[in-house]
Formats: sequence, structure tokens, C-alpha cells
Amino acid sequence: MITYILQEKRFLFCLLLINFFGTLYGYYWYKGQLAVTPDIFLVFVPDSPTASLFFTIFLLFFLFGKNIPYIEALAIITLFKYGTWAVVMNLLTLIVEGSIGWQGYMLIASHAGMAIQGILYAPFYKIKLRHIAFAAVWTLHNDIIDYVFAMMPAYSSLDKYMNEIGYFTFWLSIISIFISYWLTQRNKPLN
Repeated sequence: MITYILQEKRFLFCLLLINFFGTLYGYYWYKGQLAVTPDIFLVFVPDSPTASLFFTIFLLFFLFGKNIPYIEALAIITLFKYGTWAVVMNLLTLIVEGSIGWQGYMLIASHAGMAIQGILYAPFYKIKLRHIAFAAVWTLHNDIIDYVFAMMPAYSSLDKYMNEIGYFTFWLSIISIFISYWLTQRNKPLN
């Protein structure tokens, strides 16, 4: 039943629209941080909207029966990573500040959805090991940009925890890469 729904054209089109507009909103949410970001780092700063952009591109091609494995690998790894990361950071903000407002709860729900959708579509990806390796390098490089060059998303109340958040983020990247590998490669011969 779930497999049928995930492939149904109307459902896919709705999911495409949700992700498209969510991506646009995500880039808008980052506008203040992007305005002060050096050009060389611009592509690595808006983490969640770029993850949902990868998934939006996947959905567009999937609607027409096409696969783009490099984008699929980027989508599954980054959707799970940044979806999970944003949920954890918003919950941590709730603990530190005592409230997060309706926007915080909206971010928790939308980012949880990001993480889940990337995993739900794993059976449809045509990913090989080289695609995962490429996406893994991208993801770990992004961690370096965020936590070595201080380009991480702005959560001012969490600034004093940046070392711990960076450590958590690195291991979340490793877990996301492993999940991608496990869901897409476990029953395949090495490729």
C-alpha cells in the first residue's frame, strides 16, 4: 500500500510542490545569514533548503520515470542529516530558552518530514557506492565549512554549545551516510 502511494502521480506532484515551496521558504529563512556569508561559502550555508532542493530535483525526475543517482545520494544523506539536526537543535533551543514559538514547532514538524521522506523513497533510488562516496564527501566537507569556518546555521542561544553541536553534527553525518549505504546497498554486490 505504502509503495503504491509513494509512486502515485498525484501524491508525487503534491510532494513535489510541498518540497519546492519549502525549499523557497528555507532559502528565504537563511536570507539574513546569506547576506553576510562570504561568496566562497554560499552554497554550503543553507543546509536544509539545499537538502530539500536535492529531493525536489529527484521527485521531478522520478515523476517522469528517470533516476539521477548523484542527486539521490545527496538527497537521502542530507535530508536525514539536516532533518534530524534541525529537530534536535529546536528541541535543544526549547530546553535552553523555555519556548520556541509556533515557528519552532513548524520547523520541528517540517524537518522531521524531511528526514522521513528521504528514507521512504530509498527503495526507488538507483544509487551505487560511488554516488554515496560523492555525497559523503560533500556532507563531511559541509561540516568542515560549518564548524571550522564558523558558517553553521545561526541559533544564537546555542552559541556556547558550538563545540558539542559540531561533534554531534559530525557523528550525525556518519550515521546518515551509514543509513544511506544500508538502505540502498545492503543487498547489492559491491559496485
